[in-house]
Amino acid sequence: MNKVVVRFADKRAAKGFTNDFFPGRESFHLSPALESGAEPVVIRVSDLKAVFFVHDLAGNREKTDRKEFDPAHPAVGRRIKVVFKDGEVFVGTTHGYQPGRQGFFVVPADATSNIQRCYVVTAATESVSFL
Repeated sequence: MNKVVVRFADKRAAKGFTNDFFPGRESFHLSPALESGAEPVVIRVSDLKAVFFVHDLAGNREKTDRKEFDPAHPAVGRRIKVVFKDGEVFVGTTHGYQPGRQGFFVVPADATSNIQRCYVVTAATESVSFL
């Protein structure tokens, strides 16, 4: 089971677990983290901004991820900057960005981030550029 935080295009968020998320699929199931025994809900990718695969669902609201790459940790993949329609900026590396696809994965530039990787929904982006 993957720990995920899903962020919807309308700014809602949900935390939980999934084992059936695959890029290119229209939906996946999310088992809510805070509702013991709750049935999994269907999440439509077209409703999302991004899916964050995380180390810890609690996270750390005090920490702000760095937007620079650490020279001590060489980046693997192409360096990329994503600006979402809501103004959030996400910097990291990718292996699979293609403009016509539904989405793509980005690994954050900050090696200490709680985010392991992020599936960015292309329709939720304002701009995507290689660094």
